[in-house]
Amino acid sequence: MMRNVVALTLLLLGAGSASAAGAENARQMFRQMDQNGDRSLQFAEIQAARARLFDRLDANHNGILDTKEIAQATRRLGEARNVEIASAEGLGAQAARMDRNGDGRISRDEFARFIPDRLLRADTNGDRSLSLWELRALRGS
Repeated sequence: MMRNVVALTLLLLGAGSASAAGAENARQMFRQMDQNGDRSLQFAEIQAARARLFDRLDANHNGILDTKEIAQATRRLGEARNVEIASAEGLGAQAARMDRNGDGRISRDEFARFIPDRLLRADTNGDRSLSLWELRALRGS
């Protein structure tokens, strides 16, 4: 289960990829996220998955990610199977950009709506979805 969470989290954060051993878990997560079965991830599907991820990260279940919860989540991801999150793309680095209203906290809506730059760049045809080809290209970047 932890590998699935790590693979999903890395994808949704736009961070580096998990090890090759986690490839099957990543495929399973992709199938779960691809709610309409079209073999691509629309940004709306990514946002729905980010909302579910938020619920896992919100340790005190108050609908807000505070700095302590962000630090805990970042630490847990870094510890899981020696997965490294690129510092420029990590949760902590993106927190300020997610905080759209500048109140120092990230709401569920702010977290869910945010599409990481790495995923935006991967959308090479600009259709607001990531095809299998575009997702595979992420692994090499």
